[in-house]
Amino acid sequence: MDVIEQRMTDLVDPGAEVERLADGFVFTEGPVWSFGDSHLTFSDIPADTMYRWDERDGLSEYRKPSNFSNGLAYDSDGALIACEHRTRRLTRETPSGLETVADTYAGKRLNAPNDVVLAPDRSLVFTDPHYGLGEGFGGPAEQEQPVRGVYRIPLGGGEPELLAADFSGPNGLALSPDGQTLYVDDTEEVHIRAFAVGSDWSLSGGEVLVELPRDGEGVPDGLKVDLAGNIYCTGAGGIWICSAAGEVLGRIPFPEVAANLAWGGGDARTLYVTASTGLYRVRCKSTGYAPHR
Repeated sequence: MDVIEQRMTDLVDPGAEVERLADGFVFTEGPVWSFGDSHLTFSDIPADTMYRWDERDGLSEYRKPSNFSNGLAYDSDGALIACEHRTRRLTRETPSGLETVADTYAGKRLNAPNDVVLAPDRSLVFTDPHYGLGEGFGGPAEQEQPVRGVYRIPLGGGEPELLAADFSGPNGLALSPDGQTLYVDDTEEVHIRAFAVGSDWSLSGGEVLVELPRDGEGVPDGLKVDLAGNIYCTGAGGIWICSAAGEVLGRIPFPEVAANLAWGGGDARTLYVTASTGLYRVRCKSTGYAPHR
């Protein structure tokens, strides 16, 4: 581990090992852990495949084609939510098949939903950048929305609400455990922004909280928080850990470009990481915040 502030050692043991669980993928993304069934589901975007992994049976193909799925989450009912690049929509898995949660805003198709998180009020918040419009990641396709935004889908569905529109490349996102702060990283700008969430879901603030290092392969992409409010974000050389106040505490180095991460295991103290061609995990001292847990 790369320790910058001593508090880093309270979150991750300096001797913790990064364990490779599976490899041979093209570019992995969007992991989510089922605490009820003890398995991890994740996407391989260019391979147009969704995989599942568990301790007993290892790796299996879960959904192919996946419509170039990216970010995954569970909703308040335990249904799997997927951000699909090719169809430019969010879907919910039901016993009778997939249903569309959202695919348009203001009469135009969404860009390419990227990542999604469950909010305390059971609504869904997602980012809609442009990355899935590119060839090999769901496109080629033309951007119809005039912005690359952050949206909310109310409980029960309906038209998405545009929460923030002033991003170059909104990507990973997370809500603080109390639901009062929304963190969104901007891949193009290489930073993390923090918004105060009002009772009516109006956002305020939005200033840059953390400027992440640029020295090395990897960019801000996947983002999660722990129960204490610390932030875990992929970036140059691995996963960067920052305090809720924006102090960079340290980095967990990875042998490949880390794209996304999810808390899992029975105690939510294991980080499962999708990193380019491999799936990895690392044990932490901290307990992760998983809204669907």
